Amino acid sequence: MDRVDVSLIALRRILRATELYGRELAQAAGLTSAQFRVLQIVAENGSVTPTAVATRMGITQATVTSLITKLEAHGMIVRHRSESDRRQTNIEVTAKGRYTVEHAPDALQQRFVREFNDLADWEQAQLIASLEKVASMLGAERLDASPVLSVGEIHDGAKANGETAA
Repeated sequence: MDRVDVSLIALRRILRATELYGRELAQAAGLTSAQFRVLQIVAENGSVTPTAVATRMGITQATVTSLITKLEAHGMIVRHRSESDRRQTNIEVTAKGRYTVEHAPDALQQRFVREFNDLADWEQAQLIASLEKVASMLGAERLDASPVLSVGEIHDGAKANGETAA
């Protein structure tokens, strides 16, 4: 087997693992990977703003708003006005949301983080450089993507922010 085929098989395995995890999470918790990550962030912080979630995940405010709306519809979070700044909305996890976080399958990205942290510094740097090169080869460097291993929606960051692609 030549190197091109080996590399394509490795990419397909990564995509397949992500897809399978997404199905497992959807079946167990009724959420997408991105929705679950938002829920985790809210649960970790107690009360958080949508802007803080967007910043932490590296995605647009519009994407976060959509994810929050879906989580609210599932009864996982609640929104309320900030007491210190009435223009600001805070998000809090509900008992149902906390239960979901505690009982959901181990997130794929958490498995990755554990393994990645066990690598030597030079291995981490090499892996990051290689993954960034693959993203560039696929023309994906401008895509709006959070640090969530998911096969869900991905938006062009420029378009999501109302900009035109250069």
